Amino acid sequence: MEITGQMIQAFLPILLVAATVVLLMLFIAVKRHPWFNPALGVLGLNIAFVSLYWTYKVVPIAVTPLFLIDGTSIFFMGLTLFTTLACLTLTHAYIERFQKNREEIYLLMITAALGGMIMVCSIHLVSLFIGLETLSLSLYGLIGYTYTKKYSLEAAVKYMVLSAASSGFMLFGMALLYAQFGDLSFTSLRFTGMPDQNAIYLDVAATLLVMVGFAFKLSLVPFHMWTPDVYEGAPAPVGAFLATTSKVVVMAVLLRLLATPTMQVMRSGPLVLSLTVMAAASMLAGNLLALKQSNIKRMLGYSSIAHFGYMMIGVLMFIRQPMQAFYIVGMYLTVYSVTAIGSFGVIALMSRSDEIRDADSLQDYRGLFWRRPLLTSVFTVTLLSLAGVPFTAGFIGKFYVSLGAIMSQQFYLLIFLLLGSAIGVYFYLRTMVTLFLVTPGMRSFDADMHWGEHAGGLMVLGVAFLVLAFGVYPHALMWLMQHTFSARG
Repeated sequence: MEITGQMIQAFLPILLVAATVVLLMLFIAVKRHPWFNPALGVLGLNIAFVSLYWTYKVVPIAVTPLFLIDGTSIFFMGLTLFTTLACLTLTHAYIERFQKNREEIYLLMITAALGGMIMVCSIHLVSLFIGLETLSLSLYGLIGYTYTKKYSLEAAVKYMVLSAASSGFMLFGMALLYAQFGDLSFTSLRFTGMPDQNAIYLDVAATLLVMVGFAFKLSLVPFHMWTPDVYEGAPAPVGAFLATTSKVVVMAVLLRLLATPTMQVMRSGPLVLSLTVMAAASMLAGNLLALKQSNIKRMLGYSSIAHFGYMMIGVLMFIRQPMQAFYIVGMYLTVYSVTAIGSFGVIALMSRSDEIRDADSLQDYRGLFWRRPLLTSVFTVTLLSLAGVPFTAGFIGKFYVSLGAIMSQQFYLLIFLLLGSAIGVYFYLRTMVTLFLVTPGMRSFDADMHWGEHAGGLMVLGVAFLVLAFGVYPHALMWLMQHTFSARG
């Protein structure tokens, strides 16, 4: 297949991120520098983000049989780059006191983002699996990077073993698909309901095996048990990356796979029933398990299980309204990512990489308002957004998901959404009340006096502004999605 200039232009963001990885690796090998190397990584990601404008001019276009660059790819690549940039900024503020080598954490995070961008553009199961493994292998190193901390290495090993097991299920499902169709491109998986009943069973079994891998990465019940332990053990900026970037790209691939017109079995009874049960269980279990958590990172981990359960309502909308489902899931992914980065950002600013643990205990935040009122305001805004309080981005996300449940007649899931949201209000409000309680003495964890003057602090303030801006005026985000998703292949 001949590579044209338009293909290179369409593939430019991925090429730029790959070049950033190579350059950063070379500069780290030549000389370690506390600010130049992370600045190089941030510069490369910013250039890749700007290049999306030129990519948009040539979409939709297929780049080899492995990739399709269209409006959906551009939107999710942009969201991936945005969340990665935010996490890199938090990482620089967090890791500066780490006594070991610090630069490799930026390299691993950008490599993980590269794997995610490959995933969102994939229209072939081989390129999808390569991107997924690039992301996963980088996450192993990121989770255990601050290995001197309590639970860090344990979290990395848990994630590595369970992620490898889920990848094995997915790979076995792909092997069954190849045995059935002789091709692994999305458009070649023509589930036409052949007369041979055994072939139909094989199709369904292969599809469900592939779905196990997706459910694990999205922390859907019953594949959720790794989430709180890994969130607790991972460094706070890596927790933000796990909650946002790593899940954004998996959800994007799931949307593209379900949107493939020829994959009729993906919309058949067994899969729809499985996804419906996982969505309902995730909404209920995620909120119930978060009720008694005194560790904020574990609470945010269980919260993410519930939020992706809410998001599955939009995924299930593909049965009736595929285009509206893109808008709803895109909206919820964006507002959740912004909110989660703000919440983990506060934890990162309160924590130090040279301590035995992060500032993740609820008691570490007791009376924070009387010491850091502005930082408390940021945390309060993000918690209110996670709870879905009006005039925050989280309320807009839940409003659109509820609307999608009504449009697609998923009334049972709507009941679980309302019930889960009502339960979630308790533990979000409990955390907020703790922020304003009078503290009996000095805490062992506290943010820097001038935290708002550093890049990480400015980023957290900007995220809090976006949470309020999307809550008051969501039309800007809807306009962006309409102009990008309209250029679909």
